[in-house]
Amino acid sequence: MDNLDALYRHSLAGLRVMIGATLLLGVLYPLAVTGIARLTMPWHARGSLVTATGAHTTDPAKAVGSALLGQVTADPALFYDRPSAAGRGYDPTDSYGTNLGPDDPRLVSSIGRLKRQIAAREGVAPAAVPADAVTSSGSGLDPGISPAYAALQVPRVARATGLGESVVRGLVAANTHGRVWGVLGAPYVDVLTLNIAVRKAAH
Repeated sequence: MDNLDALYRHSLAGLRVMIGATLLLGVLYPLAVTGIARLTMPWHARGSLVTATGAHTTDPAKAVGSALLGQVTADPALFYDRPSAAGRGYDPTDSYGTNLGPDDPRLVSSIGRLKRQIAAREGVAPAAVPADAVTSSGSGLDPGISPAYAALQVPRVARATGLGESVVRGLVAANTHGRVWGVLGAPYVDVLTLNIAVRKAAH
């Protein structure tokens, strides 16, 4: 009987701890963090949405994309993002990398195929195609490309839009970001805001 009483008390104590931890860490803490984020940085908290003018918004009805996500396009008048292994491409509900090692035959074959395709599309030799043009990121969602990949696409975008190459290069430069704090990461070009700027300049 004493053993049953002890088991009951311990089980009840464990249940109380579980319920308390669930309420604290699963309900109250997320609500507090979300509330603070929406008050202090509403744009970030609501998905870093961007309008067709390149302005920040917290209104999904006016957004054309998120600054956190790459874009899928086949329009030759726009800059292309790097490949994505997330769903059918840049799917935020299915963030994923290829998980293929550098010597995996499937990755080697994919890189070779993409190099040939991009080289033909941009009118350059396969050796001129930068690495990020033929490889996806670990998340499959990265919104930026290297300045080298952007520069490779400038002549095609200039021809398709009728803008001069110098104008397009200026747009690329305006949408290029440096290293975080000058030391972390690598310079990158924000493809979403760049394409918004290209459309605006072409019309």
